Amino acid sequence: MSQINWFPGHMHKARKEIAEVMSEIDLVIEVLDARLPRSSENPLVNQLRKGKPVLKILNKQDLADPQITEEWLAHFNSQEGVRAIALDASQQKLVKRLPEICKQMIPTRAKAERPVRAMIMGIPNVGKSTLLNAILGRKLAKVGNEPAVTRQQKRYTVQGGLALSDTPGILWPKIEDPDSGYRLAASGAIKDTAIEHELVATFAARFMLDHYADNLRARYRLTDLPEIADDLLDVIGRKRGCLRPGGVVDRHKASEILINEMRAGTLGRISFETLTEWQQKDEAARLAALEAENAAATGENSNDTH
Repeated sequence: MSQINWFPGHMHKARKEIAEVMSEIDLVIEVLDARLPRSSENPLVNQLRKGKPVLKILNKQDLADPQITEEWLAHFNSQEGVRAIALDASQQKLVKRLPEICKQMIPTRAKAERPVRAMIMGIPNVGKSTLLNAILGRKLAKVGNEPAVTRQQKRYTVQGGLALSDTPGILWPKIEDPDSGYRLAASGAIKDTAIEHELVATFAARFMLDHYADNLRARYRLTDLPEIADDLLDVIGRKRGCLRPGGVVDRHKASEILINEMRAGTLGRISFETLTEWQQKDEAARLAALEAENAAATGENSNDTH
C-alpha cells in the first residue's frame, strides 16, 4: 500500500481548534482501538497535549485478543504521565469510574472547586461517541460505524466532577507505515471509499491465515485452508454464494464479507498487532537512523580531508 493521505478539511480545522483550547485542559483522554493500540495512536495527540497527563482507553476490548491487550496495557502503564485501561462501552461499572480515575491523575485539581477538565481525543471510528454516551448515561453524541461522524467540539459536564470536551476524530496527514494503513482500513478508521477495498481484504485474509487460522476454520466451516490470501477470498465467496454469471466469484462481495465480519467480531477476538512486533520495528528504525547518521558523518569527514 502506498502512503494513505486522507485528511479532510474538517480534520485540519479540528486540529487547529484543539491546539487553541489545550491550555485550558487538565488531562487528555485518548481513545484507542484495543485491536490496534499502536496503529490507532495518533502522533498528533502527543504534539497537541503538550506534556499533559493522558488516560489511554483501549476501547472495544471485547473484540480484541485478551492476552495481547494485557501486554499493551502493561506497556502503556510503564510510561510517565500515562495511565491505561481497557474497556468496552457496555462495562457500566468501569465507565462510571472514569471521572474518579481522571481526578486521581490530577490530585491537586481534584481538591479544587472547579471540575477536572478533560478532552477526549482519538482517530475516527474508535468508539469515542459510544463511550461518551455511556459516560453521560444518555445519548447525546451521534454514533455511527463510519469514520468522521463527530464534526465539531462539544462540552459536557459529567457527574463526579468532570468537564469533558469531545472532539472530532482526526487522522494525521500521512500514514507512512503500510501495515498500519491496512490495519486502520480493516478496522474502519479510514472510509472504505478512501482505499481499495479488495487490497485491504487481501491483507486481512493473509493476516487471518497467519495468526487466526482456527477462527477461519470455525467461522466458514473449513477443514483445509488455502495458503494464498486471494484463494481464501474465493473460498469465502463460494461458501456465501457470491458468484457472478459463469460461476466466477465476486471478489468485491467476498472482500466485504471478510472485512465486515472482522470488524463485527464475528470471526472471534482478534488483535491486529502485538507489542513485540512494534518493539522490533522501532528497534530496526532506530538502527537504520543511526546507520544513516554515521554514514553522513563519515561522508563529511571524507570531504574535510580533500
